[in-house]
Amino acid sequence: MSASPSPQSPTDPPAIPVDVRTRRIVAGAAAATATVEWYEYFVFGVAAALVFGSLFFPAFSPVAGVLASFATFAVGFLARPIGGILGGHLGDKYGRKPTLVWALIGMGLATTLIGLLPSFATVGVLAPIILVVLRLVQGVAVGMQWGGATLLATEYAPPGKRGLYGSLVQMGVPIGLVAAYAVYFAVSFLVSPEAFVVWGWRIPFLLGVFVLVLAWLIHRHVEETPEFRAAAATGGRRSPLRDVLRSHKVTVLLAGGSFAVNHAAFYILVTGILDYATRELGMARNAVLLVALGLSLVQLPLMPWAASISDRIGRVRVYAFGIAGLLVWAIPLFLLVDTANIWIMAAGMLGCGIFLSIMYAPQAALFAELFEPEVRFTGASLGYQISSVVGGGFAPFAMVLLLDAFGTSLAVSGYLMVLAAIALLSVWLLVRRRAHRETARPA
Repeated sequence: MSASPSPQSPTDPPAIPVDVRTRRIVAGAAAATATVEWYEYFVFGVAAALVFGSLFFPAFSPVAGVLASFATFAVGFLARPIGGILGGHLGDKYGRKPTLVWALIGMGLATTLIGLLPSFATVGVLAPIILVVLRLVQGVAVGMQWGGATLLATEYAPPGKRGLYGSLVQMGVPIGLVAAYAVYFAVSFLVSPEAFVVWGWRIPFLLGVFVLVLAWLIHRHVEETPEFRAAAATGGRRSPLRDVLRSHKVTVLLAGGSFAVNHAAFYILVTGILDYATRELGMARNAVLLVALGLSLVQLPLMPWAASISDRIGRVRVYAFGIAGLLVWAIPLFLLVDTANIWIMAAGMLGCGIFLSIMYAPQAALFAELFEPEVRFTGASLGYQISSVVGGGFAPFAMVLLLDAFGTSLAVSGYLMVLAAIALLSVWLLVRRRAHRETARPA
């Protein structure tokens, strides 16, 4: 947590030599895993904004239907800490790789089944019930996936490059989002609006079946991480979750508090503004989708750059700079969006996306370095998934409520600013706790 790059912790097991080719294969596998998992997670968010309200909640008013649809979207975030707990326990006891494979299988099956799900008009109330159950499975799967992919990358990283390797997993988010938006854009371009509502929206979900192939490839060709193998050789922990809750719960909560603003800003950008711009500002759906698509493409070169800087000057400096940028940009973002001019809106979203990328890039390595290897999967996953519940799943829902209650988008800016202030306070407390532990550690 210091300003300098974090060295290996004294509690880390001895390193196991790994050749360069193996590191690259594992890093690529971790990045591919994150990409397909987030693609499947995001296709739900886009569908929630565009079609789920009318297909699964037709008895509601347009606003209430959108709220119900976004509430279903948020259910997945409630399940993510469960996935973090389950994945953390399995990942810290039995390995990063098998836990990641099971997460991929769960996500692939749930996403494909959503694509086959009949609407309310066909099976009545059973349709939204099944939708919620499958969304819960998606949430558990992504809660398990993040820790597995992150630790595969960071625990295989060579010295001095943990931030860069962790950013390869983080890049799965914008790549997955680009893929989800690109598929939706292609389908909406190729079919009529009527056909899109009837069956076109299902195509992005049905493509999720291919994630099962990736699960098989990782199972067959990727080795367990060196740090886990070394830790397992010393006996490991019988109950990683108990150890985390007993000795690291404050660190977990502060990690979650530091990252909630990133989740909130991201989902407001890619889901909340999509609904707001099309429903309230009357903008063309495809134009807004293209802006979000371009935003994600811009993030791709920024993330490894910011992560590399964190390997040189320290995670906290880069991470905190991104948070401060989100705090400052919260008001300009919506002032620019409210012009309803697509180019001005794009500028506002781009500014927010730059600060998001700078903050997000070193986060995987930062969270991994907060915990020793024996409880790292559990601790890092819980911190990340708690932040996703607080800041992510309810952000589009909160945005609709704030707009309806206050009649101005500046209320949403205020929401982001509060979360940014909490994030800066959490980072400051994490730094103080790390400094206190290092001072108290015997020489």
